[in-house]
Amino acid sequence: MAATEVFAYAKLNLSLDVLDKRPDGYHDMKMVMQTVTLRDRLALEAGTGAPLQMRSNLGFLPADEHNLAAAAALALCRETETDPGGLSIRLEKTIPVCAGMAGGSADAAAVLRGLNGLLGLRLSQARLEEIGALVGSDVPYCVGGGTALAEGRGEVLTPLPPLPHCHVVLCKPAFSVSTPELFKALDGCRIRRRPDTAGLIGALTAGDLPGVARRMYNVFEDVLPQRRYQEICAIKNSLIQHGALGASMSGTGPTVFGLFDRQSAAEAAWAALRPLYQETFLVETAGTLMEKEV
Repeated sequence: MAATEVFAYAKLNLSLDVLDKRPDGYHDMKMVMQTVTLRDRLALEAGTGAPLQMRSNLGFLPADEHNLAAAAALALCRETETDPGGLSIRLEKTIPVCAGMAGGSADAAAVLRGLNGLLGLRLSQARLEEIGALVGSDVPYCVGGGTALAEGRGEVLTPLPPLPHCHVVLCKPAFSVSTPELFKALDGCRIRRRPDTAGLIGALTAGDLPGVARRMYNVFEDVLPQRRYQEICAIKNSLIQHGALGASMSGTGPTVFGLFDRQSAAEAAWAALRPLYQETFLVETAGTLMEKEV
């Protein structure tokens, strides 16, 4: 048997804009994405002589093709007509589930990267992204990570100048958000404010971290149920009061994050929020993932 270990890194939306609804029922998106060092660990084995086995440290996660990590393995083998002689995936989750940080998509992308090396396939990043798009809209971005503009359903990617390194506090409140309900709410209202995506990209180009932080915005915040919106705002205000350059919600939430240029301020914000929210993390920004794990 051949084995390897890979890591799956969480993503944040520095900005998120929802455009028109498409004929296929999806929406066109315009998002600036960023990888952070919060990560899951995956152990992959090929040549097990048994059908695909999927296990994780969270008993409620699917253990079949309904888990995106397993779906990615099956898609890779199908698209490349590769018989691995049996596969095993063991997943250790750290990224919160249903948190707006693409944890499942990151796991799928890590499986694609890991099996690409383990099976000696030598597929390009572009080809892995194509296969990833068959699994989920965020998977193509998660293959390479870093700082990127994601358009279409999220699979049309343009690399951007890297976000200047900074400290990040992530805080996931203890409630879930229905992605279909948020899209439905957006479809039923006039979006009052949109992110300044061009200005944000300009700030990235200039290496202007405060300029990026000032322009972070997520249109889904405007259509959250009122009680949820108030809690998101309270977390954002706490982060800013502790020195965050800016704060926003990631994806369809509910995770809120703040960017800090001083580690001491980030540590203070983490210490203030951690007693109130169990899933609070102190992490850093990360670069691209294909050439080496960060």
